[in-house]
Amino acid sequence: MALNLLLVWLINALALLALPYLVPSVQVESVYTALIAALLLGLVNALIRPLLVLLTLPVTLLTLGLFVFVINGLLFWFVASFVDGFNVAGFWSAFFGAIVYALISWAVSTLVFGRPRVVVVRHERYDR
Repeated sequence: MALNLLLVWLINALALLALPYLVPSVQVESVYTALIAALLLGLVNALIRPLLVLLTLPVTLLTLGLFVFVINGLLFWFVASFVDGFNVAGFWSAFFGAIVYALISWAVSTLVFGRPRVVVVRHERYDR
């Protein structure tokens, strides 16, 4: 479990290091900066993002879920404002940077861990 968590953290840091090549308005100066930013992004996404999604649920429903992209961009920009060496030019850079970061992270995680498996548990009574 701890090894998987460490691997996910490293994958996210690598995704941050690859991000400036795809979104030039996002800059990451070093591996250390990427590790710190990946850690903070993980914490923010685990602690603050669910609360923001819940508070903005009416807007998210009206936009058919697209407002979640705005929340992700704002949180990406928020973390960049705290980490020295992790620079984002503005909202749209953060918006597209968050999307590309998530795609890179997802793709590499799928390569490393494989596709997620769905486990179906059946009870004897319902097997008939």
